[in-house]
Amino acid sequence: MKTSKIAILAIAGLSLSACATTGATSSATRGVDQVNAGLGSALQAPLEDLNLVRQEIPAVLNEAAAAPYSVSGMGRCAAIAAEIARLDEALGPDLDVVQQAEETAVGDQAADAAADATLDAVRDTVTDFIPARSWVRRLTGAHRHSEQVKAAVRAGLQRRAFLKGIGQQKNCAPPAAPAGFTRR
Repeated sequence: MKTSKIAILAIAGLSLSACATTGATSSATRGVDQVNAGLGSALQAPLEDLNLVRQEIPAVLNEAAAAPYSVSGMGRCAAIAAEIARLDEALGPDLDVVQQAEETAVGDQAADAAADATLDAVRDTVTDFIPARSWVRRLTGAHRHSEQVKAAVRAGLQRRAFLKGIGQQKNCAPPAAPAGFTRR
């Protein structure tokens, strides 16, 4: 199993490197840049398993987890929009926001796939060195922390939806209400 992951890592890495050095195409360069950008995070995975490195939970998500349905301070559309903007910053865009479809060349798609495969292989390979990984995660508290992160994200998503409903009820314009809502 480890041998196949290392082989995938080697093949994907070599193909990206070869493309970058021989053709220097924008697709290959894009893939190499993605691997370089994500390599530190992938190599850090064992430190997260040992609970030596923790993902920081944004304050807005901690606040959402503590009081997801609080309307305190949300009497005006501007306050609702500001809180939704804070949540969008932590969570990314909401489902109602239309994403611009990015035309991606086939070469770019291949480079993206190769970069993702390389980073997944690196992450899997370095975490395979921890025997009884799930038990180590539980004993070090890493599992509990990752569950707290997931709960905070869920609370943030719920709060954002709740606030958009409140904004719609108050006849606010988007982003204080769902996109596409027309004021009465």
